[in-house]
Amino acid sequence: MADRTAIIIAEPASIPYFPGCTLKSHAPHFERSALASAGAVGLELVEMPRWVCCGTVYSMATDDLMHQVAPVRNLARVQAAGSERVVTLCSMCYGTLKQAAALIEREPAKLETINAFLTRDAGEPALEGRVRVMHLLELLAEEPRARALQEAVVRPLTGLRVAPYYGCTLVRPAEASLAGAGENPGLLEEVLAALGAEVVPNPYATECCGSYHTATNPEIVARRAHAIIEGARAQGAEVLAVSCPLCDFNLDRRQAEVRRLYPHFRPMPILYFTELIALALGLEAPAAEGRLVDPRPLLARLALVGAAA
Repeated sequence: MADRTAIIIAEPASIPYFPGCTLKSHAPHFERSALASAGAVGLELVEMPRWVCCGTVYSMATDDLMHQVAPVRNLARVQAAGSERVVTLCSMCYGTLKQAAALIEREPAKLETINAFLTRDAGEPALEGRVRVMHLLELLAEEPRARALQEAVVRPLTGLRVAPYYGCTLVRPAEASLAGAGENPGLLEEVLAALGAEVVPNPYATECCGSYHTATNPEIVARRAHAIIEGARAQGAEVLAVSCPLCDFNLDRRQAEVRRLYPHFRPMPILYFTELIALALGLEAPAAEGRLVDPRPLLARLALVGAAA
């Protein structure tokens, strides 16, 4: 096991952090494990003092500038605070902010219109230049943090067969994908491997979970969840690692509906990748709170948490 005091980076890198709405309401364990894990490898995520909802879903209409105001407002506030980059955890926030940043860089006339609204009518700072939108996975892949993460592991996830699940908004469209790598970024696989987990190829890693159909037609989502989980299980997976609160809800909570549709279906735990990091770093074990499928029996069987769990 590594001596964690020996791998602390001399000066922690501080970067503004955009949490988004869902982490504050329905995914506190995602945020908590992410902040603790980032700090353990010398990365200080500082929540923006003033942020607004990013808009959740990026508008695809070319003349719908009003829906770009919220993400651009957040980017302008990041810049006004003295930073040229911001990090997110939620996949949907990442996709919305990054696509908005790409739009205004590609079409400066639209930024001029949005800036006029922000400064004249809303009393907000204008966005001048470029703010880089990053996901925590991208930061963890950078040196020296990638090396620090591997060296900080005190409880290797040995024997845990994990399938990475990116979903849609981390990989599409290509201009807003993780590290610009399109639909095969490989970052989640790298992080899981650094933790000592057995990374299982996932044929459905970038398939949609059903998204907001969960509100109007949960059966569609249940069928998607069944295909995604069984596809990973067929490769030997015991758990799925996610980075999106909506994917987490659809793949975990909709397993009740999956069991109704497919009586022989066996539940599979769904965990945020940050929870697996926190577990491997000896910071915090995943809890059953807020979940349909309790991950603790699987983790206890592999001696990754206490048998009492």
